[in-house]
Amino acid sequence: MTTPGRLDGVCAVVTGAGSGLGRAITERFTAEGAHVLAFDRSEDKLIALTEDLGDRVRAVTGDVTRYEDNVRACEAALDWRGRLDTFVGNAGLWDFGRSLAESDPEDLTAGFDELFAVNVKGLLLGAKAAFPALRTSRGSLICTLSNAALYPRGGGPLYVASKHAGVGLVRQLAYELTPEIRVNAVAPGGMATDLRGPSAMGLAATSIENAYPVKDLMRTVTALRIDVEPEDYVGAYVLLAARRESATVTGTVIDVSGLGTPPRPAEA
Repeated sequence: MTTPGRLDGVCAVVTGAGSGLGRAITERFTAEGAHVLAFDRSEDKLIALTEDLGDRVRAVTGDVTRYEDNVRACEAALDWRGRLDTFVGNAGLWDFGRSLAESDPEDLTAGFDELFAVNVKGLLLGAKAAFPALRTSRGSLICTLSNAALYPRGGGPLYVASKHAGVGLVRQLAYELTPEIRVNAVAPGGMATDLRGPSAMGLAATSIENAYPVKDLMRTVTALRIDVEPEDYVGAYVLLAARRESATVTGTVIDVSGLGTPPRPAEA
């Protein structure tokens, strides 16, 4: 007898699903019985994902900063499965820790527009696009934030401010969308992925995994001193998507970063 998965019957949209944490979420959701509409701007990554995971995944190529693309993803999920239970707003950009002193005014202006468009507006537009279907299913909206939503030093001022803005968005939407929709977030820590930065700041050509020894850093700064993989962070997403397991949870940010305490100043 096959044991049912924790997400049997669930249909989810996952943004930024082509690689890194988004792919890890997609893999875990399908392993738990869900069907996932993978939404990413990279067609090549989506092709690889669907080839690897088979008929539990379908894909839509698009840009999370465009409302119309978010609508296409949600409509594709509805056409495919007849329902949408969970929307995971996961796509993001990092500022590679670019400090205020290191940034020209032009970089700050253009970088702010590009980074906030993905990290904040993308969540808002995804929520708006998913709202009618999630209200019908009494579903779940899950946002990927960061340890930078809770502590400093998770990036530079642009990234940290965008993730703090995400906390406000989660709390406000949880207030507005109750009782039909649960709205929560997961705050992972660093990981070696293909995460990029704003092209306006010249940060789109290099991924975080190629720019920093992320695993070495995580062994140094986290309380548990472990090698972190994207797969290590995804359990909280399953919890929040599983209706019975998180029926009373809304307006919450689950810190899975492993930091334990706020990071110490660089000179300490």
